[in-house]
Amino acid sequence: MRMEFQSTAEIVLPKDPLEWVIGQENAVRIARICASQKRHILLVGAPGTGKSMVARALSSLLPKPKCELSVLHNPARPEKPTLSVRSGEMLKNEKPKEFGTVLLPGEVPEFVSEQLGMRCRRCGGLSHSRIPSCPHCGADKVRRPILGLAGPEHAHRNFVEAVRMRKDGSEEMIIYERTDDDRIRMLTEKELKDRKDYEAKLMRKVIVPLNRSTFVQVVGNNETELLGDVRHDPYGGHPEIGMQPYMRVVAGAVHEAHEGVLFVDEMATLGETQRFLLTAMQEKKFSITGRNPNSAGAAVRVENVPCDFILVGAMNINDLGKLSPALRSRIRGSGYEVLLNTNMEDTPENCAKVAQFVAQEIKGDGKIPHASSAAVDEILEESRRICRAADGKKGLTLRFRNLSGLIRLAGDLAKSEKAELIEKVHVRSAVQFAKSAEEQLEDKYENPWSAGMADFGVRSRKGSETV
Repeated sequence: MRMEFQSTAEIVLPKDPLEWVIGQENAVRIARICASQKRHILLVGAPGTGKSMVARALSSLLPKPKCELSVLHNPARPEKPTLSVRSGEMLKNEKPKEFGTVLLPGEVPEFVSEQLGMRCRRCGGLSHSRIPSCPHCGADKVRRPILGLAGPEHAHRNFVEAVRMRKDGSEEMIIYERTDDDRIRMLTEKELKDRKDYEAKLMRKVIVPLNRSTFVQVVGNNETELLGDVRHDPYGGHPEIGMQPYMRVVAGAVHEAHEGVLFVDEMATLGETQRFLLTAMQEKKFSITGRNPNSAGAAVRVENVPCDFILVGAMNINDLGKLSPALRSRIRGSGYEVLLNTNMEDTPENCAKVAQFVAQEIKGDGKIPHASSAAVDEILEESRRICRAADGKKGLTLRFRNLSGLIRLAGDLAKSEKAELIEKVHVRSAVQFAKSAEEQLEDKYENPWSAGMADFGVRSRKGSETV
């Protein structure tokens, strides 16, 4: 087939990421529906046919996350950290809260400003607390140590406690604090309590940030990765030498995918963890607790952490029987099952799509030169060969993972020769280099298995004769 371009650099790639998915029109159409309607989808197909690519493209269609998830220290019950959900607008408008009344040194009782190092004990002149001697009379503002022993009474204090009378005749405690800009903050007992409560809320750990990806991928049966955990503390969360429980909380993938896509590859490997995933999908919230019963985190629990995500599952058709019937029913009840194609017809339109795929891979790699039209023709020939070998049909393969490796290898060969473009000769060389060990044995020996055993020095039991 004659290509209408000199190199893949001339190919204009689509802006819509779903249009980068080649030969899976049905999956693309359903992915668009899932993105707009918040539906789940199970992609079933052979390896390398574009399952993860569909999931990533789907996630790119979703709006940016709107909230941040964090846990707060709970002074009353540290093992039960408090969940905090803050919107982007709340974070934008959030400002540090001020407590008490800020006064100048001359506006407080004299003994207060003296003890805070702002007033001279001799002449009563005011000056900065960091100045050790009064600039007015030269007297030391700090008492000199007795017999060389320094103590709290010989230094400026950061706060002073005093008692004042209320209007009803009762007494209340007043706290005077020196601020960073050398002024004095006056706090009542109630204001002091309110500030302590506020500061307790500042003991926060963000477990799911606002600025995050809408695509989260999980591979394999790892409960802690999927569901979250509370890390072990060898000191048992001791308030002085240990780590507070809220600091040890770790979000799982189900929580990180909140407002986004959770892509679970090889779903059959989840095993018993599938029932937890089902719960998270149904409830749209899942508590975080320590997964190891022998860990100090086992007693820590954060209730009802949001996890409203779109599930995109991927698996081979032979593994469908390993999927939990309840989980599969849930996906089908609020989503779709899609069987991916492994090949497509050998038409000019589809050849142009393969050329687009070549351009996409080169752009995505970023380290190899573009391919000439002759090189793309050679890649199309390899696509036809893979289709005949894998599917026993005439056409173009959609097992693009094999072609992807071939393109990169050909690009590396061209780069090593300092060629401006990937040419046909580079693709042909890459085809030879890309052969599996079994294929190389078959090319090298008439009986690849016995020859392979001989190469590794395997001998028969009868004697020294090599098998």
